[in-house]
Amino acid sequence: MADQQTFISHLIELRGRLVKIVVAILVIVVVQLPFAGKIYSIMAQPVMAYLPEGSSMIATGVLSPFLTPFKMVFILGIILSMPIILYQIWAFVAPGLYKHEKRIAKPLLFSSIFLFYLGCLFAYFIIFPILFQFIPSISPVGVNYMPDINSYLDIVVRMFFAFGLAFEVPIAVILMILMGVTTPEKLANNRPYVIVGVFVLGMILTPPDMISQTLMAIPMWLLFELGIIMGRILKRRRSEEKPAE
Repeated sequence: MADQQTFISHLIELRGRLVKIVVAILVIVVVQLPFAGKIYSIMAQPVMAYLPEGSSMIATGVLSPFLTPFKMVFILGIILSMPIILYQIWAFVAPGLYKHEKRIAKPLLFSSIFLFYLGCLFAYFIIFPILFQFIPSISPVGVNYMPDINSYLDIVVRMFFAFGLAFEVPIAVILMILMGVTTPEKLANNRPYVIVGVFVLGMILTPPDMISQTLMAIPMWLLFELGIIMGRILKRRRSEEKPAE
């Protein structure tokens, strides 16, 4: 009976935290709605800056001029709510963690938020200008390059989440090391497979061009190496603290 009550109380708490996440996303979306058109223009700047002379973005759907900026602010609402989402997840699982686990989890939580946003910024300021400058240059003769606003949104969302999650690689590596799933030495020995793997992921997660695939794979590999270094440091610190405990 006690176990059943505990399970029910966990479900109630989980529901409460999910409600807080949904409310946070909705509030951010509502705040952005009056500026939906301007926000989309800012997001579209990387592609608009390199459109051929006389070209412009187009809307092929009847409702695209309205729905596409709305979809943009909704997705942006999820991205901007990421600290709240991760905090609610943290607050739900924290009571079940040991003291030393909480001490490690907090920095990892803040680092994961920072790295996710860093990945999004990397995509917007580095990848997008290179990608959208390259695409018009390979357009076949006789083809007018006029990107559809909805198709552009799909690429932006895909790239934001792809690079945001890709930049979480060091967190994943550190967690695997600290949980005993693997060791820094094993990861270092498997480096060739990891390098091949990140290039395969780059092919899957980014548009089908070598530039964006390479620009995603290289940071993932470097972040993997960073994760190994940080994992070694944290593992050494943990082993030094054990005798004192």
